[in-house]
Formats: sequence, structure tokens, C-alpha cells
Amino acid sequence: MNAECQVLLSEKVERELNKLPIQITKKFRTWIRYVEFYGILETRLIKGFHDEPLKGQRKGQRSIRLNKAYRAIYIELPNNEIQIIKVIEVHKHDY
Repeated sequence: MNAECQVLLSEKVERELNKLPIQITKKFRTWIRYVEFYGILETRLIKGFHDEPLKGQRKGQRSIRLNKAYRAIYIELPNNEIQIIKVIEVHKHDY
């Protein structure tokens, strides 16, 4: 177990979560459990999530893949005691 992490969901994500396909919700909740247990740095090493920094207007944000189409976008919030990860969007990725 690494540095203590807490995952927060934006209001938008909370509202949209029930509208997502069940397999997307399951993988998203699995990612949350990994982050809260192992920490964000260890979870980034799991290839199945394809965690990557974003560029351009989204610089400072990161995304994970929930499947080929869906992504979750998150940011890391500064905190002295624990690392806070805030998920700001879960959406279908446009190609």
C-alpha cells in the first residue's frame, strides 16, 4: 500500500454514473478501489487503464481508459496529508 489516496467525484460524474453501461461503471469502480488501496502512482502502472497526461486545453488533467470508447478524466488536488484525486468527467471519447 502506497501513499494514502482519496478519490472524489464531481457532481457531474455522480449524476452521469447511473447512465453509463454497467461494464464501464464496474471498471471505473475497480480503478477507484485500486487508487484508494495502492495509490495513484502504482495504479498508473496498470496497463489496462492506459493512464496518460492530457495536452492542450486539458493540460494538468489525466485520463484513463474504461474501454475503447469511454474515458475518465481526473486531476490531482494538492493536500498535505493525503493525495486527493478528483474525477471531473466520464464520457464517451470522440474519434
